[in-house]
Amino acid sequence: MTIRSSLKLALLAGTTLAATPAFAEESESIGNSIFVTAQKFEQRVEDVPITVTATSGERMEELGVSDLDELSNYVPGLNIQEQSANNPGIVIRGITSDSGSAQQGPRVTLYYNGVDISRSRGSYQAIYDLDRVEVIKGPQATLFGTASAVGAISLVSAKPQPGVSAELTGGYGNYDYTLLRGHLNAGNDVIAGRLAFEWKTRDGYVENLAESQDEELYALDNLGLRGSLRFTPSDDLTVDLIGTFDRQRNGGTPFISGNFPTAAGAADPFGDAQLGGSPLSGSVLGKDQLGLDREVYDANLTAEWQFADNWSFTTVNGYREFDSLETFDADGSAAWFLEFAEDASGWQFSHEGRFAYEGMNVRGSFGWNYFTEDGRQSVPFSGEEGTFLQCLAGIAAAAGLDMPCTAADGSVPASQLTGLLTGGALTQIPYQSWFQNEGQNDSYSVFADATWMPTDSLELTAGLRYLWEDRQSGYVSEVPVPVLPSLLPEALRAPLLAALPSLAFSLVPGQVSTDGETFTADDSFDAWLPRFNALYRISPEVNVYATVSKGRRSPVVQLSATRDVSLNTVPNLQLVPEETVWNYEGGVKVATGAVQGSLGVYYQDYSGFQVSKRQDDGSTRTESAGNAKNIGVEAELFVQATDAISLFVNGAYADAKIDEDNTLAPAYSGARFRLQPKFQMAAGFTVDHMVANDVRFFATPSVTHRSTIFFELPNSAKISQGPVTLLNVRAGFAFADDQIELAGFVRNLSNEDYLLDAGNTGGAFGYPTFIPAEPRFYGIELTARLR
Repeated sequence: MTIRSSLKLALLAGTTLAATPAFAEESESIGNSIFVTAQKFEQRVEDVPITVTATSGERMEELGVSDLDELSNYVPGLNIQEQSANNPGIVIRGITSDSGSAQQGPRVTLYYNGVDISRSRGSYQAIYDLDRVEVIKGPQATLFGTASAVGAISLVSAKPQPGVSAELTGGYGNYDYTLLRGHLNAGNDVIAGRLAFEWKTRDGYVENLAESQDEELYALDNLGLRGSLRFTPSDDLTVDLIGTFDRQRNGGTPFISGNFPTAAGAADPFGDAQLGGSPLSGSVLGKDQLGLDREVYDANLTAEWQFADNWSFTTVNGYREFDSLETFDADGSAAWFLEFAEDASGWQFSHEGRFAYEGMNVRGSFGWNYFTEDGRQSVPFSGEEGTFLQCLAGIAAAAGLDMPCTAADGSVPASQLTGLLTGGALTQIPYQSWFQNEGQNDSYSVFADATWMPTDSLELTAGLRYLWEDRQSGYVSEVPVPVLPSLLPEALRAPLLAALPSLAFSLVPGQVSTDGETFTADDSFDAWLPRFNALYRISPEVNVYATVSKGRRSPVVQLSATRDVSLNTVPNLQLVPEETVWNYEGGVKVATGAVQGSLGVYYQDYSGFQVSKRQDDGSTRTESAGNAKNIGVEAELFVQATDAISLFVNGAYADAKIDEDNTLAPAYSGARFRLQPKFQMAAGFTVDHMVANDVRFFATPSVTHRSTIFFELPNSAKISQGPVTLLNVRAGFAFADDQIELAGFVRNLSNEDYLLDAGNTGGAFGYPTFIPAEPRFYGIELTARLR
C-alpha cells in the first residue's frame, strides 16, 4: 500500500499519520479536509504548522463563489476589495496591497500555479476551473519565491487528467447577467490536455445620467481562457505547460460625489451617478467612454522529477504580461473637472529551482529563485481651466459672481466661468497634462528549509532565505502652464496666484513638469528572512503548532519631480525604508471523521510600517508611519452532522493599529489599518440529499459579517463603512448521476446598501467620492457534465 493510500485510509478512520506523501499538484478532500502544498510537500491542511485556509473548487461552487472578493467573505483574516479588475485591494491580516505605482513592490503576494503575479494592475485572475485556493497567513519567506511578507494567496488550476471529461454551464440573472463557462479534458497516462474558459457579462448596477456615456457604471464583460498540457513520460517525471488569457471590457467605476448633486437630486452614494467624463477623452485619455480595457497573458512551465529515492527536483517558470487602460471621473460629477486615466503595462519573468528530500525523520528543500519585472503607470489628466479653478478654489467669488461648481439640477454653472472672465472671447480652455512612473526590479534569492521529526509526535522546522534586490525607478511628466490666469485682469490674477501659487507652473496643484525628460534613480537592498515552526501531535486527532517568522516589504525607490529654491525642476527622490514584521503565532488543529477545525492566535510587530497617501496631483505616495502592532485570533470549524447535512462557521478578530504617540508620523498615531475589520465571521450549512431515484437536492445558505472598516489612513468616520451583514444562498437539483444540474443563487439577499470604497482620488482634492457595493444579485445556472 502506498503512503498516499495509507493516509487516505487514516483520514477515513479519523487518525493522523506522521508521514506525508511526495509533492503532487492535485488536491483531494475527505469531509472538509484538503491536501495542500503550502510547504511544497503534499499534506493535509491540518498537518501544516502554519495558519492555512484551503478551499476546493467544489466548495467554492457550493457557496456560489465566482470571484476572489466573494471568496474572501468566507476566509478569516482575508479581505479583498475589487474596486475594478485593474485595482484590487488584497488584505491579509490588515495589510493591504493595492498600489498601482510601478515603483513599489506588493505587500501581499498572489500566486498562480506557483508563480508570483502580485503586481496589482496585472494580478486580477478569474477563478474558473480551479483545483483549490490556499490562503497562507503570516510571513512565508522560504516557501514562496518573492518572499511573502504577510501571507500569500495561492491559486491552483485544475490539471489535465487521463480520460475524457467535459462540463458546460450557462447562466442568466438580473441586470442581464449572462454566463458561459466550461472545460474539456482528454488524454491518457502519458499526455493529457485541458481547455477551460469563462465568459461573464452583466449590465451596470449604477445608472449614469450623463448623456455622453453609453452604458451604466460597473458593467462587466470578462473573458478568461486557459489551456493546459500535462506530459508524464514516466512515473518519475511530470511536466505541466499552462497558458492563460484574461480580458476585461468593463464599464466605468461609479465614483459618486459626496458633494455635487446630480439631475436626480442631492448627492447620494446609493443613487444615480452623473459622471460626464472629459469631452476630449478619446484624444487625451485614450478612449471615449469611462471604464476599463485590460488584457493579461500568462505562460507557466512546471516540471517535477523524482530522480532518486526520496529525492525530487521541481522547477517553476512563468512569464506574465499585462496592458490596461482605465478612464475615470475622479470628481464624481458632471463637471469637466477631475478627469483622469490610468494607462499601465508591464511584464515579468520568474524562475525557481527546488530540490526536495523526504525521509523517515527528515524532510527538507533548498533552491534558488530569480524574478524580474518591468512596468510603467501613466496618468493623463483632462480638464477645462475655468471649470477646474471654480470647482477647486471658487475663484468666481473674487469677481463678485455667485457660481456653484454644479447646480441642484446637475447642470454645471462653473463651465460658464471662462466665457465670463474673458468677456466671451473664449468659452473653453481645455487643459491636459500627464505623468508616468516607471519601475524595473530584479530579485535574486537562495533558500533552505528543513523539518526534523525526532519522534512520531514532534516536528521541528527551520528555514532561511537570503534575498538580493536591484530596484530602478523612473519618472517623466509633461505639465503645461495654464492659460487662464494670464488672461485675467491684475485685480483677479494677483489674489488667485496668492491663493494658488502653483498656478504659475501647472493647473493641478503638485504637478511638476520634467518637460519630457525621464529622471531615474536606483538602489540595491538585501535581507535575511528566517522562519521557525513546531508541530506536536497531542493525539491522532489533535495537533498544536507554533511559528516565528520574519516578513519584509521592499524599500521604495520613490521618484517624482519638484522645484528647487531657484524654481528649477529637479528629481524628488525619497528612499522609503523597508517594512519588516516579526510574526509570532500558535494554535491547535483538530481532524476527526466528522469534525475539522482550527484555532490560531498571532501577534505581529511592525517596524517602518509603510502607508500610501493620495497626493493633490492625482498620484499616490508611500511613506513610513513608524511602528505598528497587530494582535489577532482566527478560528474555523466544519461539522459533518449527518450524511446529508454539514455545518461551517469561521471568524477572526484583529486589533491592527499603528502605535499610539507616534513621533515619526503623529497623524497616524493609533489609526486602525485600512480595510481591516476588527471582527469578521461567516456561517452556514449545506444540505445534500437524494430526494428521489437519481435526483439530488442541494442547498447552501450562508451569512457573512464584518465590523466597521476605514478606507484610508488617517482614519475618518466619513471615509468608512459600518458593520455589514450579507445573506447568500445557492440551491438546486442534480439529475442523471450528476450529469445535469440546475441551480439558483442569490447574493446579498436583503439588498443591503453598503460602500465598497470611499475617499479615492477625489478625496485628495477635497471632494471624496463613494463607490456603492453590489446590490442583490440573483440568477439560475444549468450545467451539463460528461464523465
